[in-house]
Amino acid sequence: MGKQKSSYKMSLDGLHHYLTRYLPFSKAEFQLLLPYIEIREYDKKVKVTREGEVERYFNIVARGLVRKYLPVKGGEQTIQLAVEGHIIHSELSFFYRTPSNSIVETIEPTVFLSVSYDSLEQLYDQYPRIERLGRLIVTDLFVKKDLHYFEQLRKTTRERFLDYVNTHSHMLQRVPQKFLASYLNIKPETFSRLKHLIQQKRE
Repeated sequence: MGKQKSSYKMSLDGLHHYLTRYLPFSKAEFQLLLPYIEIREYDKKVKVTREGEVERYFNIVARGLVRKYLPVKGGEQTIQLAVEGHIIHSELSFFYRTPSNSIVETIEPTVFLSVSYDSLEQLYDQYPRIERLGRLIVTDLFVKKDLHYFEQLRKTTRERFLDYVNTHSHMLQRVPQKFLASYLNIKPETFSRLKHLIQQKRE
């Protein structure tokens, strides 16, 4: 139990550090958030948010690996991969209170630091600085999403693969290849061939 509490404390400290990237946030101010944060634990391969459900939570990954994907004709399209310190949820469903078109699923055993929609609304009403913080985070998320989309369009398959390998080499060890290929919009056989070529060069 002591080890678990220590792990949660580290996760909360990490969350505090993450928030200060957007807005100066004292430890005293951060303490105001704690009653609204839920710690949620899941095994691997659990659908945390299902298609057709209304997303209830804004999640930050404290520990683990999660993907978000869309069911498409003939399979699935991975649209996000999230590790420690990343935010993941069905955004449109969460903010517009509509059924989710996407699915959020754990790849590894995962711990979330989550805030429910109702709790977030209460925080916004009570603390204007937290409302500003929320706007800054959401803006950053949408900017990053657009940048990812533009990179997909501008770069060749090989360029997308090489850029990802160079900047996210750790993900090659953690994420199943089919999910990485889907996320990068690369055919699985092409991904395998490019990965094999990179391994040959390193040897």
